[in-house]
Amino acid sequence: HPLVKGGELEGAAITRVHLEEDTARSAHSHDKSLVDFNRAGIPLMELVTEPVIHDAQTAGKFARELQLLLRTLGVSEANLEKGEMRIEANVSISKQKAVGSKEMGTKVEIKNLNSFRSVEKAIAYEIQRQTELLEKSGKVVQETRGWDEAKQETFHQRFKEGSADYRYFPEPDLPKLYISEIPEFSNEALRASLSELPWERRERYQKDLKIKAADSIIVTESLESAVFFDKVIPELASSGQAAIAANFLISDLATEPGSVSPESFAKLVRLFSEKAISSRGAKDILAIMKAEGGDPERIAEKRGLIQIHDAGALGGFIDTVLAAETKAVAEYRAGKQAALQYLIGKAMKESGGAGNPETLRKLIEIKLQESD
Repeated sequence: HPLVKGGELEGAAITRVHLEEDTARSAHSHDKSLVDFNRAGIPLMELVTEPVIHDAQTAGKFARELQLLLRTLGVSEANLEKGEMRIEANVSISKQKAVGSKEMGTKVEIKNLNSFRSVEKAIAYEIQRQTELLEKSGKVVQETRGWDEAKQETFHQRFKEGSADYRYFPEPDLPKLYISEIPEFSNEALRASLSELPWERRERYQKDLKIKAADSIIVTESLESAVFFDKVIPELASSGQAAIAANFLISDLATEPGSVSPESFAKLVRLFSEKAISSRGAKDILAIMKAEGGDPERIAEKRGLIQIHDAGALGGFIDTVLAAETKAVAEYRAGKQAALQYLIGKAMKESGGAGNPETLRKLIEIKLQESD
């Protein structure tokens, strides 16, 4: 009697969600196996999918999305390494059948999958193993196999029984529960109680903030980074700044803010958007903020990273560079645009990274035209 039937997640159809009772946790090492009974009797939720996943990457993507959903809803932290979430993959390969045929191959269950990478690698290995077996006219037997992380291969644990061999029977002390008839568990009540779901958050980022689809996926890969980003958004002035914030969060913080507060991160984005600091300066400031925290403007002032736009202040740096880089000057006058970028880089270095690149470009072009 499952609690849920039907539905889908990440494109994979869900067969059912039902309640089970944990028995124990096994750990395998070399030629020994240990059984940990500390979790015995703890209720657990089992989710079963239809056989519609056809490759290891899709399976890994489904598992990651399920973990994110469980965390978003506050169901569980769902840490695989702590046994809070377990994944058991059933893999079956069948020879090419007639179009429309639903005949499946013999399934093999894989256990001991304690990371998403293990899930993907084990499934890929098992697909290859079964394929090679069938190509040699061998027979796939129904069994349970484990995953050996060190050897990067699956190994036999026991032969798998059919469902009849499990000897399922109704629990006489547990009456049937018609949960859907309880007002608190009606579809309407449950939907109203839901927080924003991961795919809804991604859609909001793309639609309202104009963030690229790929960036919205990365920002929401962990609940922590998504919550952090949602706190940053109200501090920003435009969707353009939100896109900049997403880029910095992904490329410079690797979606892990560390000691950076949402307010200080938003302030740094505004400073960059207003051209008060350069891209290089923003990256340097973020590295300091992630390790130590702090106010981005004060860090920029202390390290001389506030950009200089004043032509008079930049003129001396440009004169020094043009006098020293005569070869690059000659190449620019000969039509090589790359030489201009080189001169801008040298002027940036001469100014200690404080010169605004666009201002430097304009001033260098003017000075070179004047000296023709």
